[in-house]
Amino acid sequence: MPSVVLDELRKALPEQDVPAVERCATDLYNALPRPDELGKNIVMVAYGGGKDSAYAVAFVRAVHLALAERHGETFQLRIVTMRHGGMPYQVMLNIDRTYRALGVYDDPHTELLLLEGDQVRPFERDRAMPYKLLEFNRTDMLMSGHRAYGDGRATFCNACNLNVANSFGVAARHGDGVDLIITGDSPREQRDYALWIRKLARKAGQKPADSGKGFKGTLETLNGLAQAYFQEIHGTENVERIQERGVTSDVPVGLQFFSIYDYTSYASGAHWQLLTGHLGFVFDEIAFNFTESDCANPALMAHLRGLRTERAYKRSYAEGIGQYVDFALGLMERKHFPQHLIDEMRERYRTDAGVETMRKVAAQYAEDAFGLNETQMVCMVYSPFAGRAANLHEFLAGEHPELVQDEERIRAVLAGAEDGELAARLERISGLSITDLRVLHDGPLWSPSTDVSVQAPVLQQVMSTDPHQKVITAKYNREGDEILDRVAGR
Repeated sequence: MPSVVLDELRKALPEQDVPAVERCATDLYNALPRPDELGKNIVMVAYGGGKDSAYAVAFVRAVHLALAERHGETFQLRIVTMRHGGMPYQVMLNIDRTYRALGVYDDPHTELLLLEGDQVRPFERDRAMPYKLLEFNRTDMLMSGHRAYGDGRATFCNACNLNVANSFGVAARHGDGVDLIITGDSPREQRDYALWIRKLARKAGQKPADSGKGFKGTLETLNGLAQAYFQEIHGTENVERIQERGVTSDVPVGLQFFSIYDYTSYASGAHWQLLTGHLGFVFDEIAFNFTESDCANPALMAHLRGLRTERAYKRSYAEGIGQYVDFALGLMERKHFPQHLIDEMRERYRTDAGVETMRKVAAQYAEDAFGLNETQMVCMVYSPFAGRAANLHEFLAGEHPELVQDEERIRAVLAGAEDGELAARLERISGLSITDLRVLHDGPLWSPSTDVSVQAPVLQQVMSTDPHQKVITAKYNREGDEILDRVAGR
């Protein structure tokens, strides 16, 4: 069976990748701590369910089988998928089809894991999304988004990126641990990322871990950043919530990454036949959004931009969507997406009917995945409670004029006064508890004009150094007055 799988893979891989598999197998063999006892080495690769990670897993599986062909045995391959609220069931189906094509379900030399927070379990295609995980992601989304006007990166990516880092630590220490982690990032990208993390930590007033600790040190530094970030987002008194969002770092000091970057053809057009033919990868309307093929959140990022432009700026929903689409299509081009996928995404939003269809799709997904209705998402794009409720009057006047007369009562409730009826109303409008609304009130509100050359909140530091953003000139009222604004997302 393994030889059949390898033969089929060799036929499906791009022609230049077939000899690259052999070169990579030789180099990986030499990088293992126990090459003379191949079966005792455990090698980990992450599989998010998207097109690039599907290709990486297929390439690594070819290496895995090539070593078995050469030596009569091979390393233990641990494939890990981190699950989150923005991952639709269609992604689980893509993963399942990939696993079947690669013959890993029945191979005793493979271990297929599903990570849900700190919980590790065998991969199961039809496992229901745990409510606790959804609530975890929903709370992070709202508490981050309410500090940044529903900005795409702040709302969905900051917390998720820290969760991804944690998943690497959790998966690497699971069971007997791992000996090597395979990555598609180049060594330079890895170094740049580690340096950015250390620089960010210093700007946030923290001391980075010893650089000699390698990956373990990076995880330790990220844990410090996570603690500082989530203290800002959730409040210093919410100790349990902050502890739950730490980054696991108890991995061996010597744990290393092995990059397959120089062996592979990462432009997805080069391995289109492998993806859609051999692996059965489907670019679904829910799972495929702009630069992501394993996450529905970018559709919500566009939706929030449309809502902010329509409601807070008093322009049109389509204008805001257009701003996001222009940004995201440019990002797709920079990431070398196949032209037909770029065209497909452009066509999806090209007409008024298309925009309206995607608005309904995004709204329904927000309801299904996070339990959020449009009232609550509109509330978020105003950021009415953060920064001592700086935008409260604008929000009430624009969306709930019947409450304008109660503005001072609302401010008193946010400051701690008891008013059960008003508190319940605010909870329904926002989707957050009154406790969380008070934390928002007492914490920072992001501003694009904050000077980050001096020490600033972690959220502000992350936002200012984010590579996935575009500064634009936006019209913010019916008269067409202009302001500098930013669009950010995936």
